[in-house]
Amino acid sequence: MAKARRPGVRKPGSKKGAVVGSGGQRRRGLEGKGPTPKAASRPNHKAYKSAKAGEKAGGAAPSKPSPRRGGGKATFEVIAGRNAVLEALRAGVPATHLYVVGRLDSDDRVRETLKIAADEGIPILEATRTDLETLADGTAHQGVALQVPPYEYAHPGDLMDPEAPGAPLIVALDGITDPRNLGAIVRSVAAFGGHGVVVTERRSAGMTAAAWKTSAGAAARVPVAQATNLTRALQDYRKAGFFVLGLDMDGDVLLPQLTLAAEPLVIVVGSEGKGLSRLVGETCDQIVSVPMSSAVESLNAGIATSVTLYEIARQRGLGLS
Repeated sequence: MAKARRPGVRKPGSKKGAVVGSGGQRRRGLEGKGPTPKAASRPNHKAYKSAKAGEKAGGAAPSKPSPRRGGGKATFEVIAGRNAVLEALRAGVPATHLYVVGRLDSDDRVRETLKIAADEGIPILEATRTDLETLADGTAHQGVALQVPPYEYAHPGDLMDPEAPGAPLIVALDGITDPRNLGAIVRSVAAFGGHGVVVTERRSAGMTAAAWKTSAGAAARVPVAQATNLTRALQDYRKAGFFVLGLDMDGDVLLPQLTLAAEPLVIVVGSEGKGLSRLVGETCDQIVSVPMSSAVESLNAGIATSVTLYEIARQRGLGLS
């Protein structure tokens, strides 16, 4: 005779049938419900509404820029505001999308912005003000925002191009943190026959939109390399036959007395506050200073670099008087 089963207890191995008692209900309550849906898939979430707004605009919905992906660097940068966006487009800053608020009160800046974007083939997407506030991350956007991809840096070794015209001339930056200084230096390198710029991966300005704008388009012609360790990169340049010259107000040689101008050179520029770091200074073959009037204590890093590059170009006979 089969043994009677207690009510509320499921027979082992059984998956079907009614569950009697509270045991099965509690067990069911502890079961997982699967992964949480993404924000863009939840109807009550702001990201869902932004996605729907983007679909109506005929393109991808703008979203708040993710500053890091997997611990890496910024996936993209956003320039917001009518003047800033127009200046960036005029300077040739590469862009992936232009976002414009629907029914925007147009002015000359907006009309020129739209024309440049159309001429350059930059996708123009309509967005809501809420979308742009999210995209611009609190920056005043005035109805316009430009999405810029991250800059693709070269390797320091890529600047040692034996086929480049003239004696190689590279500028390395040691602790320059202002992107406008970086942009001005890139512009000077292009103007005086330089072949590239090296920045450090940490504690240094990068090729942001601000640097692109200040370079006035020169960043499209002058490669910028990123070094993990500047001292090691300078040592590699020396092994390749370069002379490394550091700029400092207490230099061993005055700029007009420089005798190495015709040689392959790396000019190292330190930060305005701290100058050259100790290890970088010890790696230099010479420390060069720009002679100045006693009324001026020091020059801006960008200006000092421009003066030095001009003097080197003059001594090399590049048609400068």
